[in-house]
Amino acid sequence: MKKNTDLTAIKHLAHSLLMTGVVPTEFSPVIVQHPFTSSGLVGLSTKGNVSMVDITASEENLHKWQDFVANEIDKAESITDIYRMINKPYVMTFVKFAKDDLSKDDFSELLADAWIRSENPNSDANLSSRELVSMFKSADKHFLMDESEINQLYNMDDIVTVYRGVTPVHEKNVKALSWTLDYETACWFANRFGQEGTVYEATIAKEHILALFNSRNESEVIVDPRYLQDIEPVQEIEEGLY
Repeated sequence: MKKNTDLTAIKHLAHSLLMTGVVPTEFSPVIVQHPFTSSGLVGLSTKGNVSMVDITASEENLHKWQDFVANEIDKAESITDIYRMINKPYVMTFVKFAKDDLSKDDFSELLADAWIRSENPNSDANLSSRELVSMFKSADKHFLMDESEINQLYNMDDIVTVYRGVTPVHEKNVKALSWTLDYETACWFANRFGQEGTVYEATIAKEHILALFNSRNESEVIVDPRYLQDIEPVQEIEEGLY
């Protein structure tokens, strides 16, 4: 990381991500995968007029859209301006690649926001568990969390009981970074999407809790999963219970 964020370098990164291919889905062109858009149908503004184009229909449309976004990147006056352009599933990847050109303050704030915005960062194919732990350990807790979260973490017991609710799809992803202090929250995650999942309980030393987030009312703790102890299923959640 740098003493001050290198906005020029971040813009170069954004331009590189912009030029990656648009990945189609079974719902294309309505839904696609790309660092700057979740839809192949995008709006382009020309001289005050907005027109919709399908960037999956032709190279010409794609290039017009890329030129438009590239201009927006070039006009950005802060890291936040660029970060807010990134499609939600890609924000953690963006922070990963931007890390070396960010100040520690900016990196910490973006990491917290990206983690919270991401639907399932524990399963991000572009980030291993080891990389995620390293990122959180590199962050400044005073920019990663707010004052109340820092105080709550500081005042915890030395050994903390945590819970994790997993659906059958994620049954093998128990030893992950994301856990909660709240059993009811774990139950909700275990039974989300109407599936019958499992709630796990574990203990971990406070020193291995990397962050605490309350912004989504989930009492989420980010842990170094290597130090989880006594991981056991609490109970099978009955269908319709939550």
